[in-house]
Amino acid sequence: MNLSSLKPAKGSTKTRKRVGRGEGSGLGGTSARGNNGAQSRSGYSRKSGFEGGQMPLQRRVPKFGFKNINRIDYKAINLDSLQELSDKIGSLVINHDVLYTNGLISKKDLVKILNRGEVKSALEIHANGFSASAKATIEAAGGKVVVVERHKSVEKITE
Repeated sequence: MNLSSLKPAKGSTKTRKRVGRGEGSGLGGTSARGNNGAQSRSGYSRKSGFEGGQMPLQRRVPKFGFKNINRIDYKAINLDSLQELSDKIGSLVINHDVLYTNGLISKKDLVKILNRGEVKSALEIHANGFSASAKATIEAAGGKVVVVERHKSVEKITE
């Protein structure tokens, strides 16, 4: 065995289709391109979305709505989740790091506290936003509300 005797495995290669080599080949004449028209010519390229002159789908379907580029998305967390977390870890201070390490948010999430549930202990909560009712509930339980600026929530917050 040597390099000159190497061949591909049987059945792994096919012969190339030789078009335009006479009628006897079965692929002469129009070279398997059909009859006249732009598609039979060399250099033809179909425009994306072109449907043969029929009104294209992207023009038939109406446009609606818009994306507000200034929208700020907050991850909503309720008071009952915070109370449960506080009971689990035994800490009265809950900030971005605590929420992240316990899997409630991802690293770059902005956090807003909402008022579902109740707070039994005086929690100190650091978040990017609070609903008015959640703020009142936390302060009524003897807790403390700390509003963190948006860019600081991404960084590590240490007390």
